[in-house]
Amino acid sequence: MKNISFRNDVLPLKNVLYRLALRITLNREEAEDVVQDTLIKVWNRRDDWQDIDSIEAFSLTICRNLSLDRMKKAGNDNRPIGDEEAGAPAAGYDPYERMMQRDRVEQVKRIVDGLPEKQKSCMQLRDFEGKSYKEIAEVLGISEEQVKINIFRARQAVKQKYNEIDRYGL
Repeated sequence: MKNISFRNDVLPLKNVLYRLALRITLNREEAEDVVQDTLIKVWNRRDDWQDIDSIEAFSLTICRNLSLDRMKKAGNDNRPIGDEEAGAPAAGYDPYERMMQRDRVEQVKRIVDGLPEKQKSCMQLRDFEGKSYKEIAEVLGISEEQVKINIFRARQAVKQKYNEIDRYGL
C-alpha cells in the first residue's frame, strides 16, 4: 500500500498546478483559486489515494478540469499572461537586446495563449513542466500518440506564426 502524504506529495505540486492553471485561465487570480480548489478536491479524495497510480497526474487532471470549467463559466474573456509569469529576460544584454528579448518572449506567449486548449495543455506539460508523454496522456485522458500529435502541431503553429510575425512585423 502506498503511503501518500498531503504535505510531502501533494503540497509540493502547488507551483506546477499554478502554472498549468495559469496557462489555461490566463489570469493569476483565477489560477490561484483553481489551485486552492484542486488542493481541496485532492484532500477530500484522500480515502481513494491508495488506488491512484500517480498523485501528481491525479492532481494535474483535477486542476486542468477545474481550469476548463472556470473558462467556460467566464466566457474566455481573460487577458494574456503578463511579464511576471513569463520570467524576465536574461541579464547581461544591453538595454536594446533586453527589450528585443522581452518582445520575442511576449510574442511567443501570445501565440501559445492563442493555441487550442489541448495543444496548449500538452505543450505546457511537456515543454514547461518536463512531463513524459505517458504522464501527459494520463492527465489529459488521451493516448500518448494524441499527445505527440498535439505537441507537434502546437510547436509547428508557434514556429509558423512567430516566423510570420518576425518576417512581416505583424
